[in-house]
Amino acid sequence: MKLKKLFLLTILQLVIVSFFAQETTTKQSSISLLSTKTTFNVNDKITLEFTVQTDSIYQLYCANSYGATVLEPTITNKKTVFEIPKFLSKKRGILSWKIINASEDISGNITINSLQQPTSIETYLGPPSIDAGGLDYTMLVVIPTDSLDNPILDDSKVDVKYQFLRSETSKAIFTDKLIGYRNIYSPKKSGRMIISSESFGLNSKEFDVNIMPAIATNFKIYVSRNHEYADGNQITTFYTSTIKDKNNNIVSDGSYVEFYITNKNGGILKTTGTTLNGVAHAKIIHPDFEDQWSIKAYFIGIAESNVLKIKYKKVIEDYQVAFLDNNRTIKVGPLKSFMKQIIPDGLSVKLTIYKKDTLVSELFKESQNGFASFYLDPNIFENNLYTFYIETAGIKKEFKSFKLW
Repeated sequence: MKLKKLFLLTILQLVIVSFFAQETTTKQSSISLLSTKTTFNVNDKITLEFTVQTDSIYQLYCANSYGATVLEPTITNKKTVFEIPKFLSKKRGILSWKIINASEDISGNITINSLQQPTSIETYLGPPSIDAGGLDYTMLVVIPTDSLDNPILDDSKVDVKYQFLRSETSKAIFTDKLIGYRNIYSPKKSGRMIISSESFGLNSKEFDVNIMPAIATNFKIYVSRNHEYADGNQITTFYTSTIKDKNNNIVSDGSYVEFYITNKNGGILKTTGTTLNGVAHAKIIHPDFEDQWSIKAYFIGIAESNVLKIKYKKVIEDYQVAFLDNNRTIKVGPLKSFMKQIIPDGLSVKLTIYKKDTLVSELFKESQNGFASFYLDPNIFENNLYTFYIETAGIKKEFKSFKLW
């Protein structure tokens, strides 16, 4: 009985030992990594060494953001060596690798850092024009890169330098996620700002930003004219005060100003001008009849002027009308101006013809040497009684029941 128990105990011990031996054999890897270094600089020679327990030939799959490849090993003295190619090792970032054909999952990551001495600075600036006043801004983006075009490490210092009028300023920024940037707000004055950057002694090229005047504020308008008579010939000039923004900057040359004119009958005229040194001028011809104008100017819908009121006096008090050649020739004049001089050529004269309260025709002539003449062609105006209305310089005359023959 004792012998039987001893035999069973021996068999149990052999089974347990065999189990642990089998487990140890199973857990033992056929290939294991010898290299311990996981951080390199770009363009370093990167190799991964493995010890191999079998005669199997393994391959290495490696990839980064630039690409991927499968590498064949170099085998010496039970060591398997993989050399990372240059097109992968010259790019900063994470390089992932994995052994192919292994029964176990053997993989890892290598960190590749850029060189900390930049050889170029990529710089972007925009927008190139901003409004003065401190609310608008332009953004400067700086990317210092090494000789292999890799952005340098995060938290690297970059000095942003800018000059405006008589002031020079330098501010330090630090790269984050490959880039460094700074918002540069506009000063209160208009002008041109020069901007550059520097990193580890390397300087960027020069950039400039135009600081434009902000939106215009309200302004005043004035009038200039040789006389105040409505002769339909002379020129009236409207002009503005110096138009500025809220920071006292003169608006840009060429800014558009519109002058709206309302006459006493509610009609609207318009003339325009552009600014030069902040002042806009606009011209319009005098009316040819007595009138009163109300003028207001607008700066491209942003600012407006005061209302200016001006009057034009009647230039002609009266005129003569003569009917000749069987009343078919109607001669108006002489038309004399405010000093009894012959009015300048071009004054409009209107003839309206009615037949039994029915409008027959409207004819227009411009004065020449103080007269305007109308001829009523028999082929158009047959022999009959007509009523004529003649109007010029705001004076209207009526001639009833004139016979044409």
